[in-house]
Amino acid sequence: MALPISSEEIHLRDYLRVLYRRRWLAVTTFALVVVLVTIGTLLQTPIYEGSVRILIDREPPRVVNIQEVQPLDTTTQDYYQTQYEIIKSRPVIERAIDTMGLTRRLPRLANAADPVRTLLRAVQVEPKRNTRLVDVRVQDPNPELAAEVANGIAKAYARFNLESKLNSARDALVWLSEQMNDLKAKVQDSEVALQKYREKAGIVGIEPQRNITAQKMMDLNRAYLEAQTQRLSVESRLKELTALAKGNVQSGLLLTYRDNPLLQKLMADSSDLEVQLSKALKIYKEKHPEVLKLRSQLDQVQEQMRQEIQTALRSVEAEYKVAKGREDALAGRLDAVKREALDLNEKEIQYSALQRETSSNQELYDVVLKRVKETGLSGGLETNNIRIVEEARVPRNPVRPRLWLNISLALVVGLMLACGLAFFIEYFDNTIKTPDEAERYLGLPTLGMIPLFGPQTK
Repeated sequence: MALPISSEEIHLRDYLRVLYRRRWLAVTTFALVVVLVTIGTLLQTPIYEGSVRILIDREPPRVVNIQEVQPLDTTTQDYYQTQYEIIKSRPVIERAIDTMGLTRRLPRLANAADPVRTLLRAVQVEPKRNTRLVDVRVQDPNPELAAEVANGIAKAYARFNLESKLNSARDALVWLSEQMNDLKAKVQDSEVALQKYREKAGIVGIEPQRNITAQKMMDLNRAYLEAQTQRLSVESRLKELTALAKGNVQSGLLLTYRDNPLLQKLMADSSDLEVQLSKALKIYKEKHPEVLKLRSQLDQVQEQMRQEIQTALRSVEAEYKVAKGREDALAGRLDAVKREALDLNEKEIQYSALQRETSSNQELYDVVLKRVKETGLSGGLETNNIRIVEEARVPRNPVRPRLWLNISLALVVGLMLACGLAFFIEYFDNTIKTPDEAERYLGLPTLGMIPLFGPQTK
């Protein structure tokens, strides 16, 4: 039958009474935990930790003002995370193992299927917050070896970073050298093509030839305009003389006679004779000797005028032919110069294209040549953005096991376990041990106590 649960308030002395009743169990449990932890800690192999501090700069120190062939991406946190992973990468760890001969010195590496993975279990990379510093920690039972391995990994990482940069510079130098050779060949080919075209086109100098052609065009244009003016003037005189030759005398009086004194005199004589003939006809008849005489003189004068006009007409026609021929010749020469100017423009376009190509190839060649020299110089400079700030020293105290920490924890855990076990056993113990418990749990008054006697010997 289960005992009824009492509803009385539990005081601190009840807990102390429980602990007192279970004191041997609690003390035994506490002592057992402390002793076992102490013995286990003392039996563990001490592990020492070597720590080396590395500085990862944003960029390598600049000895010369040369842009990096492969600039570092230091603008994001990814760069530093990448560097932390490189420290623990296989090439770096393998270099450290080979350099220090760890496979011969550490049996666990010699017997391991993968020495790199085995060593990495003892390596920790711890970056310092808000700095460019990172600690590389190596744990090993041998304190000297722990410090040596930590320093070896840091040096292997720094050397690996430097060789990566140098290899990049060398690869870039090889590529730039190939490009330089190709550009050099292109420069030579373009120069040869430019020279051949210059010889073929007869180009001595574009600018002087352009000036000469422009001056020739101006001179010919001016001469052509003068010849055209002269031809028009002669043509006007020719028209007047032609009109005179056809009997229209009055049409050419103002211009033609002004330059011909004989025609002016003959015209004046003709006018006088016509006046005299007109007066004589008023006085005499047509057959009168005076009228006949005047008419005969007038016919002679007009005949002389016609002959003079024909002579002048032939002279002006010859002059017109000369003026026309000169005008046509100048027009032909002007057209030829215009064609020459157009040809020169076409040649200039082709020449400029070849010259631009040559200049462009030369500029590219100069740039690549400069980069080749800079890259070659930078490849010879062993500048590194990785530096060892503080080498690992031989640790004096092990990092584990920590004896006093473990004992302190054992004391706390043992005390808690002892108390817990005492209360646990007390919780499941439902026996009645005192008259008070009998009255509390059974609800019956206590009449008395019967002592318990052991068996008596006779």
